[in-house]
Amino acid sequence: MANPSLLSLSVCLLILFHGCLASRQQGQQQNECQIDQLDALEPDNRVEYEAGMVETWDPNHEQFRCAGVAVARHTIQPNGLRLPEYSNAPTLMYIVEGEGMTGTLIPGCPETYQAPQQGQQHGQSSRFQDKHQKIQRFRKGDIIALPAGVANWCYNEGNSPVVTVTLLDVSNSQNQLDMYPRKFNLAGNPEDEFQQQQQQQSRGRRQSQQKSCNNIFCGFDTKILAEVFQVEQRLVKQLQNEKDNRGAIVKVKGDLQVIRPPRRQSERGFESEEESEYERGRRGRDNGLEETICTMKLKENIHDPSRSDIYTPEVGRITSLNSLNLPILKWLQLSAERGVLQNNALMVPHWNFNAHSIVYGCKGNAQVQVVDNFGNTVFDGEVSEGQIFVVPQNFAVVKRARGQRFEWISFKTNDRAMISPLAGSTSVLRAMPEEVLANAFQISREDARKIKFNNEQPTLSSGQSSQQMRDDA
Repeated sequence: MANPSLLSLSVCLLILFHGCLASRQQGQQQNECQIDQLDALEPDNRVEYEAGMVETWDPNHEQFRCAGVAVARHTIQPNGLRLPEYSNAPTLMYIVEGEGMTGTLIPGCPETYQAPQQGQQHGQSSRFQDKHQKIQRFRKGDIIALPAGVANWCYNEGNSPVVTVTLLDVSNSQNQLDMYPRKFNLAGNPEDEFQQQQQQQSRGRRQSQQKSCNNIFCGFDTKILAEVFQVEQRLVKQLQNEKDNRGAIVKVKGDLQVIRPPRRQSERGFESEEESEYERGRRGRDNGLEETICTMKLKENIHDPSRSDIYTPEVGRITSLNSLNLPILKWLQLSAERGVLQNNALMVPHWNFNAHSIVYGCKGNAQVQVVDNFGNTVFDGEVSEGQIFVVPQNFAVVKRARGQRFEWISFKTNDRAMISPLAGSTSVLRAMPEEVLANAFQISREDARKIKFNNEQPTLSSGQSSQQMRDDA
């Protein structure tokens, strides 16, 4: 019989070891935000498929390791279908361009879209009746939220390419694997889009065996799958289709024929068919009864100017999406912000209270500066359409449009991300007494008053041109 004292000591040592290991892992993750230099990044990897392509940013880059995220950009050609897949991390997908439809496959939820019965014979339909889970249309400006492990597919039903930017929050508590983005494919044989070299090395001997078949069915025995689906083995081999070289985005012959409600005219404008006046009125007042996991809203459009939270004519606008207007984000612990700056306008210097911000340039160019806790400028450069940069939590950032217009989408790692401006009517300096400012900066009270009150705009500012600033000096 084991000595109780030794057993207790072993348990204590085991707990201490795991506690130290957890602390060390947490410390390593925190140390990854010791950033001296930020960059505006282009995708590192491109994989072309039959009906589109996937571009990814290196998840090992220090900016993404700091924020604990991975980012991909998908381009789906007309009549292109992105095959169903799921990932190990919660996901936000922003529709940069195009329109189409998508299906999110939640386990255990009912198949609420059903084909009408065509006839009855002895109490049964004479024709097979298809049914499936709900399908949603998407359009430019939509944010689609996906929990970890929930499968999703997309189809481009328009006449122009669909372009999406997808953020995977690999540091989220829903991901209990590791800090690498993992895509699990339910069909096709796509490549490893994130080029996870460390994982490829760890797979070693298995890698060569799985080159020709990369979907989830490939690793199962054919006989077992035939028994599970109660079909012939030849059909199972189609699921494992090793000769399918189309990739993750395939061309649909003709149009994708699925059961779905008819398109409404309002969909072609800014109003969504899925949000009535009643829904807009009760948005954010979730009592847990109206919204279950099977009926929860997964999509919201933030392109419509009328939904702006901050709006200044001829200067710009900002629209925020958080758990107050899309409750699923509370579960995912993510949010988003879409901004537009006009005519060399700027978004005043500010910092994020409680989140990292991953910023993608949607249109135009901007001059961006980011400052760390030592007062060092860790980024001072131009951000162009298609580039990404990360603003770590509490780092201060300012954006100024270059030319006529700059548009961006920011993904934030908190469901209620907040900012604190350094200038303007809602700024931290505006909230200070004049005497505090005067003593802090060794200036007169009159100058302190100018700093507090000269800029009455809250977050966006028309600013001055460089020549005007030199003339004032």
